[in-house]
Amino acid sequence: MSLRFDGQVAIVTGAGAGLGRCHALGLAERGAAVVVNDLGVTTDGQASGSDAAHAVVEEIRAMGGRAMANGADVTDFDAVQAMVDAAIAEFGQVDILVNNAGILLDKSFAKMEMPAFKKVVDVHLFGTANCCKAVWGHMAERGYGRIVVTTSCSGLYGNFGQSNYGAAKAGVVGLMNTLAIEGAKKDIRVNTLAPTAATRMTESLLTPETLALLQPETITPGLLALVAEDAPTKMILGAGGGCFAEIRITETQGVALLDEDLTPEGVIAAMDRIRDPEGAEVMDNAFSQTRKYARGGAAARGLPLPWNDI
Repeated sequence: MSLRFDGQVAIVTGAGAGLGRCHALGLAERGAAVVVNDLGVTTDGQASGSDAAHAVVEEIRAMGGRAMANGADVTDFDAVQAMVDAAIAEFGQVDILVNNAGILLDKSFAKMEMPAFKKVVDVHLFGTANCCKAVWGHMAERGYGRIVVTTSCSGLYGNFGQSNYGAAKAGVVGLMNTLAIEGAKKDIRVNTLAPTAATRMTESLLTPETLALLQPETITPGLLALVAEDAPTKMILGAGGGCFAEIRITETQGVALLDEDLTPEGVIAAMDRIRDPEGAEVMDNAFSQTRKYARGGAAARGLPLPWNDI
């Protein structure tokens, strides 16, 4: 059966161009009513009006869909809350939130001014948190919600000149990890999209040949899968050029050091074993690591497990 979003309402931030526009059109094509949010800024965050959002709305309406434009600044919580309230007033509910809005202010860390660092973190991390917070109570009350945050390979793996962007994009993964746990009982599923796409933010960084392969249309199918009714939760989906992969944060089996080995020198000596990827595992939550270390420390010392639930 084909994936449909009939009767559902989605908010897509940064939807005036690039990935956001493609996501908004993809949702609308499959039946969702869409709030097209776009402040109308250049890639460096300078405001230029929200004509782009209205243009996408017209595209959706031309295909017979329902849509409304919104120019809320995602860094302004009151404006974001007003956007959510307007969506509910117009369409009755909000089922899907796609956090896509972003800016770039690239510069090496040595040359970067801290206001530029803060501005990028405000848009990507606080902007995402503001949008999630604004819909959270509504979704919890209805017992349904699908949220996607957008990370980047710069946040997951690092990239020269993008300390601000990388820090913000790593932060949204941490936000997703906790929201997925907290939302589980209310069927609020939260996932992360890690796209590599040809957009305004990457056109100066990639060759024309590479850009041709990485069109936003090759990524949106992954986004739609992450907001489906039977979507997973707490997943990081890498996407680009029609390729998709799950990105996982894993922890190696590691070692337990005792007595004279429990020193910095002992850690250095055991570094190859500590970093051995064989048997690496995903931690379900923060306490999973606590349990692992308590088990390992107790076993190495021949002691009973310190907690009954370990």
